[in-house]
Amino acid sequence: MIRLYHSPLSPFCRKVRLVLAEKRLEVELVEERYWEKSVEFMRRNPAGKVPVLRIDGKTLTESAPICEYLDERFTDPPLIPKGTDSRYEVRRLIAWFDDKFHHEVTANLLYERVNKKLTGAGYPDSTKIKTGAKAIKYHLDYMGWLLEQRRWLAGDNMTLADFAGAAHLSSLDYISDVDWNRNGNVREWYAKIKSRPAFRSLLADQVPSFPPPPHYADLDF
Repeated sequence: MIRLYHSPLSPFCRKVRLVLAEKRLEVELVEERYWEKSVEFMRRNPAGKVPVLRIDGKTLTESAPICEYLDERFTDPPLIPKGTDSRYEVRRLIAWFDDKFHHEVTANLLYERVNKKLTGAGYPDSTKIKTGAKAIKYHLDYMGWLLEQRRWLAGDNMTLADFAGAAHLSSLDYISDVDWNRNGNVREWYAKIKSRPAFRSLLADQVPSFPPPPHYADLDF
């Protein structure tokens, strides 16, 4: 049995969930109120973060190495290419989303609008929300530029880089913070990845007090 301790709208957890689903691995999802830092959870991960994956008696933490572990152990379908240059580009884009996009966009929009209320951390900071709303335009334009040259974000095949990008954007789409009309290439790319069976559990997520918009689970937007 594989067990994933997660938070539904966490893009890092969503990335791992997409990999597990794409590999057709059965997993038990355990929603974790990580901000409460329970003794049991801190024993699983002293960093106090999700995701945490339990597999074959081992406890794995941090989304990027978890995803690479799963891809190396369960090789069908491969999500990280073999070529040195191709692997670099996948890892570069994963770092882009999980670092730059996360700090400039996700933390300023999702965390301010949703996480603060869920964790009792106060009221949203309107300045941060405005900063995130401005920054996401730049990121969508960059993704559109990449997709002018490639079928998928990192090349001609779908990779873990696409799951990293889709994990962040799907979390933001849940709160209607993505302008899908800004770039047709990005909209088409997201429609492709959103239609995959691996995405179904994400589209079924429901967060108390935060209902998703009608288009969230609509494969045609």
